[in-house]
Amino acid sequence: MRISVIGCGYLGAVHAACMAKLGHDVVGIDVDDRKIQELAAARAPFYEPGLEDLLKEVQATGRLTFTTDLSAAEGSAVHFVCVGTPQKKGENGADLTYVDAATAGLLPYLAPGDVVVGKSTVPVGTASRLARRVQAQQPTAHLVWNPEFLREGHAVADTLHPDRLVYGVSDGSEDNAAVAVLDEVYTATLSSGTPRLVTDHPTAELVKTAANSFLATKISFINAMAEVCEAAGADVTQLADAIGMDDRIGRKFLNAGIGFGGGCLPKDIRAFMARAGELGADQALTFLREVDAINMRRRTRVVELARDLCDGSLLGKRVTVLGAAFKPESDDVRDSPALSIAAQLQLQGAVVTVTDPKALTNAARRFPELHYESDTSTAIEKADALLLLTEWQEYRDLDPYSLVDVVSFPRVLDGRNVLDAAKWRAAGWNYRGLGRP
Repeated sequence: MRISVIGCGYLGAVHAACMAKLGHDVVGIDVDDRKIQELAAARAPFYEPGLEDLLKEVQATGRLTFTTDLSAAEGSAVHFVCVGTPQKKGENGADLTYVDAATAGLLPYLAPGDVVVGKSTVPVGTASRLARRVQAQQPTAHLVWNPEFLREGHAVADTLHPDRLVYGVSDGSEDNAAVAVLDEVYTATLSSGTPRLVTDHPTAELVKTAANSFLATKISFINAMAEVCEAAGADVTQLADAIGMDDRIGRKFLNAGIGFGGGCLPKDIRAFMARAGELGADQALTFLREVDAINMRRRTRVVELARDLCDGSLLGKRVTVLGAAFKPESDDVRDSPALSIAAQLQLQGAVVTVTDPKALTNAARRFPELHYESDTSTAIEKADALLLLTEWQEYRDLDPYSLVDVVSFPRVLDGRNVLDAAKWRAAGWNYRGLGRP
C-alpha cells in the first residue's frame, strides 16, 4: 500500500521505517528540514537500537522516502499522524497544536475512501473532533485511532511485533470499512498471531493513557514501599520479589529506584487528570496526583541520601552521576530524573560530573551548566561519590575492586538497585541502595 507518515520524530520515524519493512511504499513528512535530511541519509536523528540499520535496509529497496512537502501525502491510501502531544506550558493538559496542524495540513490532499490514522497519545474526545473535520473535507474518508505502545530502546521490535493492535473507529464496529484497510496495512503482523481489538474512538484513546497510568501507579507503589522499607529496616528488592510471585501482581515494573521520567508517563498521567477534570470525572483520578507526587519525591530523596553518604554535606564534594538518559538504550532526556538529580546536587554545592553512553549532547542542551564527560573512567577518577542513576549495562558491569583505588572515597549510591551490594561492600565501598538496609 501507499502510506504517508506525518511527523518524523521518535514515533513517526520508527513507524515509517517499519511500515516500509512490512512491504509498503512509505513517505515520511516533517516540517523539520534538518531531521528530514538526516533520515533521508539513513541517519537516525536520535538514538534507538536497530533503527539506522533498518533505515539503510528499507531505503535501499526504494520503498521509503522523506520530505518536508506535505503535498507528498497525496496519492497515499493511509495517512498516519505521528506528531507529538507535549504537556502545555504551565498546565497539566496536553498541547494538541501539532496534531491539529498536521490534520489541517493533510485535509486538502485527502481522496475519497482515504484513512487517516492517529497514533499520537491524545485526550479522550480528540478523535471524534478530528473525524468531523476530516469528513467535512472528504465525506467518504475515515479517521481511526490506532494507539502506539512503543518502549524506547525496543521501538523497532515493538512496532514490527506488537503485543496487540487497537483500532478505534467511529462506530466501534468490525464492519467499519476502515478496519479492512488497517488489516491490510498490518497483514504480516496479524498473520503472526498478534491480537486485534476494534473499539470506538473514546475507548481507543483511553487505552494508552490508562495503560501508562497503571504502569506509573505500579512504579510509584513500589517506590512508596521503598520509603516504608527504609523506615522499617526492610529490603524493598526482596519485598518486590515476594509480592511479584503472585501472578495477579507480577514482577515487572516493581523495581524501586529514582522514579520514572521520559516523554510519555509523566505528561500522560497529568494530561489524563486534566481531561478527567474537564469531563467532570476528576474524582476518579485523584490517586494519580499521589502517584505523580511519589515519583517526584524520589528525586529529592536521592539528593538527601547522597548528602548523607557524603558525611552530611555536598559542598565541594566531587560527585559523578552515571547516566543522563531517563532510561538505558535511549538518548532521551525529557523529564529525566537522573538529570534533575544532577542539577539539584550542583545547586547544593556539589561538583558534579555527568557521564552517559548516548545522551550527553541532549543533556547539555537541557542543563548546559553541568559538566559532562563521555569517558566513564575519566568521569570516575577522584570522585567522592558515585551515583548510578541510569542502569546502562556498562555501569551494571563496573568492577568495584578495580575502581576502589581510582576514586577519592569509595562511596556509591545505587539509584536503580541493580548492583550487587554484597560484592561492592566486600570491595571496600560504602554502598547505599534505595529501600535497602
